[in-house]
Amino acid sequence: MSLSIAGKTAIVTGAAKGIGLAVARHFQAKGANVMFADIDESGLEAAVGEEARSEGAVRMFAGDLREKLTLANLLSATLDAFDRVDILVNASRRWAVSDALSADDDAVETLWRENVMTSLRLSQMTARRMIMQAEKSGAEGMIGSIVNVSSVASSRSQPDLLGYSMAAAAVDQMTRSLALALAPKGIRVNAVSIGSVMSASLQVALKEEPDWRDAIIKGTPFGRIASPDELVETVQFLASDAPSFMTGQILTIDGGRSMLDSVTVPAY
Repeated sequence: MSLSIAGKTAIVTGAAKGIGLAVARHFQAKGANVMFADIDESGLEAAVGEEARSEGAVRMFAGDLREKLTLANLLSATLDAFDRVDILVNASRRWAVSDALSADDDAVETLWRENVMTSLRLSQMTARRMIMQAEKSGAEGMIGSIVNVSSVASSRSQPDLLGYSMAAAAVDQMTRSLALALAPKGIRVNAVSIGSVMSASLQVALKEEPDWRDAIIKGTPFGRIASPDELVETVQFLASDAPSFMTGQILTIDGGRSMLDSVTVPAY
């Protein structure tokens, strides 16, 4: 099987910055048609605005992906531009501290909605379209790939990351459950679980908690925070036809940090 994604059409969420932008740019460079999607319209405009207005392989879609109608419009815009969708990368994530002892703290609900429900609904909608495409064309075998972006916070508990950890764990289990449900249809669902990667959410976290940078570096065997570009080849692998017998797997990219016992390192 080939690692090539040339000629395939991918939707990448969170594509205005950070990991989502790095993945979308990488897919573009590898010959895929790419829909850059994000709530941050100004960020998308700065990243790909001029390219998206051409008739090439890049389009952008700005909207609140927490809304079902927006997700439906995103899928429609992708089909209008490229006629099909083969790959979905759910790279949109939000980070926030949550108060484990406050029943009035809405952070858990907010993170659940943005990090879990958005990815779940878009995955469901996209999978239905992939199945329709296959039925219409008579295609058999593997007909699509969904890749989720999760976090090592799913298994490394910290009180102030209650909501984020819960959401990450849910994304992992969502990946496995969807993988089982969609395997008979020929759609693979996998995830990358990140730790020491300079994602957009980690940049926000380091602004709010600057002491975390040293803690993360000291608690990472590689002794550094990775660039988003160090993640993109793994996402391409999962999106391509190469792992044709692989589904429901969570690949960890964290510089080795999740192998340590320390609970003092922020779970990023």
